Amino acid sequence: MTITRWRSCCAASAIALATSFGPAVAGPDDDTLRAAMAEEILNLDYNYTTKREYIILAQLTDATLFDIDPETQEVNPSVATGYEWIDDTTLDVTLRDDVTFHDGSALTAEDVAYTYNWIASADSELNATGVVERWLDNAEATGPNTVRFHLKSVYPLVLRDMANRIMLRKAGTYDAGGTIDRDAMASNLVGTGPYKVVSFEPGTELVLERNEAFFGKKPAIGKIVVRNIPDVGTQQAELMSGGIDWMFKVPLDLAESLGATPMAEHLSGPDLRVGFIVLDAHGYTDPEGPLTNVKVRQAINHALNTQEMAQYLIGGSAEAIHTACHPAQFGCDQSATAYAYDPEKAKALLDEAGYGEGFPLELWAYRDKPVAEAVASDLSKIGIDVDLRYVKLESLNQARAAREIPAYIGTWGSGGTADTAAIARIHFADSDRNMSGDEELQELVLAAEQTADQEKRKEIYSQAIGEIADEAYWAPLFSYSANYLVSPNLEFPLDPDGLPRLQNSSWK
Repeated sequence: MTITRWRSCCAASAIALATSFGPAVAGPDDDTLRAAMAEEILNLDYNYTTKREYIILAQLTDATLFDIDPETQEVNPSVATGYEWIDDTTLDVTLRDDVTFHDGSALTAEDVAYTYNWIASADSELNATGVVERWLDNAEATGPNTVRFHLKSVYPLVLRDMANRIMLRKAGTYDAGGTIDRDAMASNLVGTGPYKVVSFEPGTELVLERNEAFFGKKPAIGKIVVRNIPDVGTQQAELMSGGIDWMFKVPLDLAESLGATPMAEHLSGPDLRVGFIVLDAHGYTDPEGPLTNVKVRQAINHALNTQEMAQYLIGGSAEAIHTACHPAQFGCDQSATAYAYDPEKAKALLDEAGYGEGFPLELWAYRDKPVAEAVASDLSKIGIDVDLRYVKLESLNQARAAREIPAYIGTWGSGGTADTAAIARIHFADSDRNMSGDEELQELVLAAEQTADQEKRKEIYSQAIGEIADEAYWAPLFSYSANYLVSPNLEFPLDPDGLPRLQNSSWK
């Protein structure tokens, strides 16, 4: 397969636009970093949201009990100062005594216990519940600055979950006076993070200012304005005219073209997001269908030129992958079976499976249309007649839950967590994303979460990743690359986990 580099209209006009605008005027004069996001920002409470944009904002407005070092992936204290395991299912956490909410009130052990108990409760109906309910029985304040967590069973990722997902709230936030209000923090967020909300117009603009009472390292930039600008071309024009200083999820060709001008700097870094094709190996859509045959699934793997996809369609630091996890994740054993790009081998496998004449395949996708088209092209060359269905993510999710999808192109960012657990459970355990139907594999994946022995966990994940590869339950594609365009005046450090941390920005 030969993939030609795709140039967007925006990229083609980048240099011309840059010349017409002249030197960028964005800068530190008013100490305000102006960032653009295409996705609508409608809810500031990350406990009730999921997208990458909300993760970025939560790191600005909220603090968690622990932090994860993006360089080492070590879990470090944050709101917590330390912890102690009383036994395998009882964890004591000690809190700092100088943490305040944005309204000036002091954070207490009761606030922390309330937050976790609310998130784990059925009444909460929030996005973070799934993270907590799998391990938390209950939390209790055992002193002014101590909280005891009672676990349902052994769970080695407790501290990581505490660092990644649970934003602390004042006791009674969501059920004050006995009345449940799940939108209590949606617009008027009161957090504990390095920035506090000044104003918020949902879908339009969010204004944040530095929290001078923040307990940790205070950010260098005094104010951040996040603007919703859906159109990439408009973001581009705003960047060159000085209206914004930062944009992300930038198409590679636009980033390279505009980054070659004095108007902006192109930054490209790693991302834990991976792309893959999930195959209905179990036969949910067709019990006797071709995808239930392992040789057919192996043929699909051999048919895909993932190296060219990574290089030309994703670019930057993107790389072809052959495992159902990111190579940088703990437990992602790279010794698993790799299927080299070999269309002739793919055809031979189809013939052995009894599908030498090919077969029709409905393939769903929701993003990266050039990638979906490249996959369809590769598969057609070995005789598979692909019906590409390009839909909205919500439609794909609904159809998958109804078991109506034989194959789909998916992506997963693992929430920036460099651990195979962050991708394995959701895709190969108790989820509609698990289309393998392999109960032994599911038990294996869950077993890795029932031991605190890291070497044992690594062994279990190695076995699971190996079985997924051998059975070709997936066709892994590539890792992603994070592309940014920033003002020449802005210092924006990139972290190896691919998560943008605007709070670490400064002016040059």
